[in-house]
Amino acid sequence: MTTWLALDIGDRRIGLATGNDQAWLARPCSILTRRSKREDFDAIARIAEELGADRLLVGLPYNMDGSEGAQAKKVRKYTSKLQSQIALPVTYRDERLSSFEADQIIRQSGKRRPSKHNDDIAAATFLQTYLDHLRQGQSLPTD
Repeated sequence: MTTWLALDIGDRRIGLATGNDQAWLARPCSILTRRSKREDFDAIARIAEELGADRLLVGLPYNMDGSEGAQAKKVRKYTSKLQSQIALPVTYRDERLSSFEADQIIRQSGKRRPSKHNDDIAAATFLQTYLDHLRQGQSLPTD
């Protein structure tokens, strides 16, 4: 069984979600408020260990035309530094519209969230898409 920890890395927060190739279901974990790289990396490492994560799935915020903009480059740079602290393989995944999808999920549930932030649900949406493709045996672009 492989367990993924998905990261939706933003300038202020990091949304985390987890899932595996046994249940094929992604679920939101938590939202980290970014402090310093050291504190962020320690928190991510602790969560990855608690969950028994084998791999990281990092969302890349591509531009709508599919190109990589400044934010995607920032995420790659951050992830590169994270990898020096956490010895887990990283796969990147297109996360365009994941926040929009997360908002729709919240609205459709009819529940109010205690927080206005949806970063963890956004991470779960792109992780679920990834797991669905794996389960169906579809090849995925690697990065």
